[in-house]
Amino acid sequence: MHIEPGVVDGAKIVLSYATAAAALGLTAKMAYDGVRDNGGTGALLLRSAVASALVFCFFEVFPHHPVGVSEVHLILGSTLLLMFGAGAAAIGLAAGLLLQGLFFAPFDLPQYGMNVTTLLVPLWGISLLAKRIIPAGTAYVDIGYRQALALSTAYQGGIVAWVAFWALYGHGLAADNLASIGSFGLAYMSVILLEPLVDLAVLAAAKTFGRASRGPLFTARLHQPA
Repeated sequence: MHIEPGVVDGAKIVLSYATAAAALGLTAKMAYDGVRDNGGTGALLLRSAVASALVFCFFEVFPHHPVGVSEVHLILGSTLLLMFGAGAAAIGLAAGLLLQGLFFAPFDLPQYGMNVTTLLVPLWGISLLAKRIIPAGTAYVDIGYRQALALSTAYQGGIVAWVAFWALYGHGLAADNLASIGSFGLAYMSVILLEPLVDLAVLAAAKTFGRASRGPLFTARLHQPA
């Protein structure tokens, strides 16, 4: 997911600075909660570093294709949340996106505010959703397909909604703009179908190799009830 250059430009891009500041504020809150509830600052930094490296790979190594107003990526936001916790996942998304822009796609840096908002606000949303649909007595390794699908659909749906917002904000209701938004949304259906399966496969591996997937590298909730 990258907003293409030119979708929002000129004075309009100032709005992205405000939304990015709000998104990074949510990240700070999720990070604070992670420090308080999940192993302290050192553990959060370790998980964030791993999440950042993974996000960089998701953007730069995994297949990605321009479709309509943006690009289709397999971002695996719900996977990051379930493995590392909301705070580390949010830091990883923001840092991985920035690293990719700095070293491989400097033309994307003017769109960083829009892109980071589009990634982080849906992550914050599914962190709240996870608290509602995953019982406190259930470890993440024990969730089912329906819960994984709900988290993935909410995250990817949030991304599509934000991309649509930026495109409409930048170019209005022109027919070609609406067609580009529609083609991007349809392309993202493949991600929504695939990500829950990835989530369950990763969680199954974590459960099978329980000794290796415990400790500060992963969120405590992976194996422990809340």
